[in-house]
Amino acid sequence: MAWNWTLPGWPDFRYDASALESFEQKFLLSSGEILGAVHHVSQPAREQLRIELLSEEAMQTSAIEGEILDRLSVQSSLRRHLGLAPDSYPSKPREQGVAEMMVDVYSGFADLLRHETLFRWHRMLLSHDRQLETIGAYRQHAEAMQIVSGRFDRPTIHFEAPPSARVMPEMERYAAWFNKTRPEGTEPLPALTRAGLSHLYFESIHPFEDGNGRLGRALAEKSLAQNIGQPTLIALAFTIEKERKAYYALLEQHQKTLDVTAWLIWFAEIVLTAQQVTLDRVGFFINKARFYDRHRDQLNARQAKVIARMFREGPGGFKGGLSAENYLKITGTSRATATRDLQDLVEKGAFSRTGERRHTRYGLNIDQDVESIQ
Repeated sequence: MAWNWTLPGWPDFRYDASALESFEQKFLLSSGEILGAVHHVSQPAREQLRIELLSEEAMQTSAIEGEILDRLSVQSSLRRHLGLAPDSYPSKPREQGVAEMMVDVYSGFADLLRHETLFRWHRMLLSHDRQLETIGAYRQHAEAMQIVSGRFDRPTIHFEAPPSARVMPEMERYAAWFNKTRPEGTEPLPALTRAGLSHLYFESIHPFEDGNGRLGRALAEKSLAQNIGQPTLIALAFTIEKERKAYYALLEQHQKTLDVTAWLIWFAEIVLTAQQVTLDRVGFFINKARFYDRHRDQLNARQAKVIARMFREGPGGFKGGLSAENYLKITGTSRATATRDLQDLVEKGAFSRTGERRHTRYGLNIDQDVESIQ
């Protein structure tokens, strides 16, 4: 099998720049819209917004690799690493590691890429893993680095990376390329083109024993942030996770060729979708604050508990809406009390109600229109 790194011309990827121009323009426009929306968030609330956006990305970049993290532990770790007032929730090693890496990516986005940057991220991410031979350094094992699936005795090889002996020179060249293609570099590239290439290029070298996917997505985030001059906070991992099957299929396809136009178009579409998800989340966060401004002093303890639980579901809310049964499970109250509480919330304008009898569902009465905050 001819992998991309074995082809003549590697690593000079070929692509149609004109096919990406409209995506690049939309990216810059959406970046400005997100910045404008965040300015509507009060300064104290911005820290919580940053925690929520970073924690979601930490959760989803791990979910792509099949790891399910404890959200509250991730958020507790983020608060500590960002120097904010800590909460009482315990920080677990896996969650603490990915949170620390996310903060390092966020705070050091403008720094040049160096080997130590990647080694540091790798240590943060995988210091808890006692099964890896090498942590905080590139792989050194003699056996082939392969991405496989299927039966142990008849595996399907999706990709084979360069041998370990080639990793350091390949990463020397990668870091030099990453740095010279930044806006201040000698060969600057447009934002989406550079981020898409940086991710595919890194994944094709696959320099570490484990964690390459998470580090590669962190590099894409760093690249985008450098191109707009500030941390992006966009829902990149969240959006990729929703398209995980296509993501792996396209990576596999373009690790066999140097013609990567189709990969870059797909990646650009993913980033633009991620920007819209982030814009929706910022709008949701602002509307959540407005909701509490209107109703905070009108809620009893049961109602406040249920509403807080509903807000944790995010902009999508409970699938199908909140039912009376949901209310009973969350509060542990009687059916009669639940009925009175729900009716009270409708009368106060906090909830909207749809359906009848056992099909009755409730939703938070908030403005979901992001344009209303701009």
